[in-house]
Amino acid sequence: MNVRRALALTVSLLAAPAAADLTVSGFLQQNTAFNASGANPDGRNYKWLEERAQLKLDASGGSWRGYFKGDAYYDHLGRGEGTEVREAFVDYSAGAFDVRVGRQVITWGLGDLVFVNDVFPKDHEALFSGRPLEYLKRGVDAVKLGAYPDLASFEFVLAPSFRESRIPEARRFRLFDPLPTVTNHESMKPDRGEWGLRAYRDVAGYDVAIHLYRGFQRTPSMRPDNLAAPARITFFYPELSVFGASLSGRAGPGVLSLEAAYYDSREDRPGSDFTVPNSQTRLLAGYQLQPWEDFTLNLQYYAEGMHDYAAYRAALPAGFPLEKRWSHTASARATQFFLHQTMRLSVYASYNASTGDYFVNPELRYSFTDRIGGALGANAFGGKPWGQFGQLSRDDNIYVQLRYEF
Repeated sequence: MNVRRALALTVSLLAAPAAADLTVSGFLQQNTAFNASGANPDGRNYKWLEERAQLKLDASGGSWRGYFKGDAYYDHLGRGEGTEVREAFVDYSAGAFDVRVGRQVITWGLGDLVFVNDVFPKDHEALFSGRPLEYLKRGVDAVKLGAYPDLASFEFVLAPSFRESRIPEARRFRLFDPLPTVTNHESMKPDRGEWGLRAYRDVAGYDVAIHLYRGFQRTPSMRPDNLAAPARITFFYPELSVFGASLSGRAGPGVLSLEAAYYDSREDRPGSDFTVPNSQTRLLAGYQLQPWEDFTLNLQYYAEGMHDYAAYRAALPAGFPLEKRWSHTASARATQFFLHQTMRLSVYASYNASTGDYFVNPELRYSFTDRIGGALGANAFGGKPWGQFGQLSRDDNIYVQLRYEF
């Protein structure tokens, strides 16, 4: 979506109500991520080095609301200047229903950096290179309809085009490429849209939701032209349906969260194509509590089970790493506030017992004034070379953020 066109469209829609209230805000930010494990493959010592400005326009009048969030940035490591529309939508509310049209960030599910029913696109590159957590979510161009009868609340999302998750790769993230000898890549994105449905309500004091999704895998699969000596890799996004449910509410001194989902791999239901992920069952249990004032602890257990495991083993070519049928991951986030909540120390840690993969993210964030703040943090990765974090084991980094808000 072109920034100028989106901004002009949004501003015109914002101005439609004669008595609209308009709020203008944004920030200026500097973001630097230094290597902590040696130089990049290109010889540089940075994972991220940029200045960024964000403008937000928020207007409402009667039943209408318009919102725009756009960034302009300058990247010192090769991409130069650029712009990005993060959100640009118009809302209309009328009693028991509402509608939102445009680019919007949609969050379903309950996990902390663990995604079961949250099937919408992410920016993992932003997370792993020390950008603010808000940049983890990517907006989708969609129509979202909400209906709120007495029975339950419903949210239907229809996206006419597919938007993928952004994953770390050598050109953008300056990481070590697991396929350095293959330079001929082709990406085939779906030419169809996707849809999702969420129904939710309160049941005995618990928030209960049912989720449905029909679309595609957000991260690409790879199909080589030759297994022994690949000269060309085709990236594609297999068809996917998701059927899930979630529950959250008070349990003892804390909040309990439960999620479950069945991932139906429509492109290869028998599980005989090793390039397409098999169907899966995903389970998540989380518990958040506050043992003392200004301290929060969030514990999570995540399990991922592969279906048609015998077919997967039979189809796996010789020499390829064998995944286990069940994968088990434990994660925790501890957050402590200091100095009248102007300083926040947080540590997130994740460990996969099946692959030895781990990810650790400590961060210290401080508000110098109401408008100026900064953060110092680190990302550390490890595990087997084919694991989600193990393949990033040489890409540890230390990041610094400085932001002025207006």
